[in-house]
Amino acid sequence: MAATVTVPLWVAVAIAVLAVIALIDRLFSPALGWWLRRRANRAIDELNQRLRLKIPPFKLARRRQLIEQILFDPEVLKAVEDEAKARSEPRSVAYARARRYAREIIPAFSAYTYFHFGAALAKRLSTALYRVRIGAFEEAALYQVPDDASVVFVINHRSNMDYVLVTYLVSENSALSYAVGEWAQVWGLRSLIRAMGGYFVRRDSSNPLYRKVLARYVHMATASGVAQAVFPEGGLTRDGTLRPPKLGILSYMVSGFDPQGPRDIVFVPVGLNYDRVLEDRIQVAAAGTAQGERPRFAFNPLVLTGFLLRSAWLRLRGRWYRYGYACVSFGRPMSLREYVRDRAIDFRALAAEQRFGEIERLGQRLMREVGRVVPALPVSLVAAALLQGGERGLSSLELKGAVFDLMQRLKAVGAHVHIPRSDQEYAVEVGLRMLMLRHLVDMSEGVYRPNPKEHALLTYYANAITHLVATAD
Repeated sequence: MAATVTVPLWVAVAIAVLAVIALIDRLFSPALGWWLRRRANRAIDELNQRLRLKIPPFKLARRRQLIEQILFDPEVLKAVEDEAKARSEPRSVAYARARRYAREIIPAFSAYTYFHFGAALAKRLSTALYRVRIGAFEEAALYQVPDDASVVFVINHRSNMDYVLVTYLVSENSALSYAVGEWAQVWGLRSLIRAMGGYFVRRDSSNPLYRKVLARYVHMATASGVAQAVFPEGGLTRDGTLRPPKLGILSYMVSGFDPQGPRDIVFVPVGLNYDRVLEDRIQVAAAGTAQGERPRFAFNPLVLTGFLLRSAWLRLRGRWYRYGYACVSFGRPMSLREYVRDRAIDFRALAAEQRFGEIERLGQRLMREVGRVVPALPVSLVAAALLQGGERGLSSLELKGAVFDLMQRLKAVGAHVHIPRSDQEYAVEVGLRMLMLRHLVDMSEGVYRPNPKEHALLTYYANAITHLVATAD
């Protein structure tokens, strides 16, 4: 028996919309997904033909798959059991906590975001703020690194610009993965960092389950050939000197290394220096905090926006000047396979205490190699010379003589001294002008003296090369 059913117009529209959505979901979505994946895979293949260090499948895997892979890792499952017993809680609660840790740590790499947005932004920002230069560069040795090696760039940490600068300079050859601290766990920035391949680290966490999840992710990424960049110092230098290495991330990379395995780990020392560090006053102030107290850095979008607006206003008025030189040096790569062979060790076979001692020795060796390639820039050279002159001060001629002598001594021990325009006098002028503009140096009756009120900041810049000066003495 047929009957007419009358429904309101809005109900009919809603039913039609739902029907269209269902049709798209069942018929068109699979085809669209296949088409997008095909285009993405083709783009990755083209990228890998251009890149010196290929993007491995592990880095391109879906984030959900990586999370499940970590959670079903035998070592993580054992850590879950131990956590549940230690806290006298159901295993499901500890497992849910491990899942939360995995979701927090594991990135969601997007090649499009990295190369078409992140690398382009890094280049624009780096060149807008600094005159970017490449210092020492062991080109022949770098190009001899095996294609299947896991390459780890080991970098000194002077500024949060380090991430941006290294990304820009290496983007023609690789896509790097960074360990990023909690400061970047803010809306918007967090998603961008994950898309760039960065993974978040709670640097002060002592929770065994969290550290096991982090350790297994770092180990898997390294074993799969993901190119990484690490800052062994664990944080920004407060006083400008190189800090002793922290061994957490390094130990996760090398503890399970198989010297006979198919993939070597190759460490590339990277030394950075700036004529002006954006966070210099924050770090110098933090150096005065109580011993052992960790300075708290928080990303503030309002501060960043204010900085960008002020910079734009100065540029419109023709009063914008870049912050001097930023220089990056790349040292000779070091093969972990050759290192353990020379020392006749296998990290996997060592007792915990002995393994930690060997990893500490490796970390110190890497930091020495990084220190060797830190470039000496005009500001650091002039600051070091003025501090050596003391309260008496230096005349213009004495200052040039002191800087020239320092340049020669550093060159004699193999340090890279960046001399703009290959003109030593111009290098002194550039460094002195920067220090004078910032009122770190006073000039009276033709004599240049450190500003007593800014002594700590002047020392901060001199300390960037203090390890090189100590070697030259």
